[in-house]
Amino acid sequence: MERDGSSIQETLYPELTCFGCGHANPDGFHLRSYRDGELTVAEFTPRPEHDNGFGFLNGGIISTVLDCHGAAVVMWEASERGWQAEPGAPVPFITAGFDVRFLRPTPLGPTVRLVGTLVSVDESEIVVGCELVVDDKTRATMTATWRRFRPR
Repeated sequence: MERDGSSIQETLYPELTCFGCGHANPDGFHLRSYRDGELTVAEFTPRPEHDNGFGFLNGGIISTVLDCHGAAVVMWEASERGWQAEPGAPVPFITAGFDVRFLRPTPLGPTVRLVGTLVSVDESEIVVGCELVVDDKTRATMTATWRRFRPR
């Protein structure tokens, strides 16, 4: 999936240092998510060090890329609606929690496809669904709740 132009992450938060999606983190994954109609899509190529010890992609890595891809869905939607970060907050929403389901092992070698969708949206909470797909088979799913970041 070669895309022209900047990803959601590079466009909205180019200085973010998040390990999964921050392009300002030299050691991170540099996830690049793009809008594709009503979906948000990305690809991620696992590295050998992401092995779970049995030749499959580690569950923590899966959770990280699903969470960070979900962030692109949320931040895009917030931006489209004009929902800015509150004073003192770096972003308008943060992950409040997520549920990841591992449906089948994810092979370590091939590039995985990430697909994200909105489940529900309001100004205080956004819920997204994401899936990780290899060889046209869904390997893991995530439902995540993001809440408005209000620094105390």
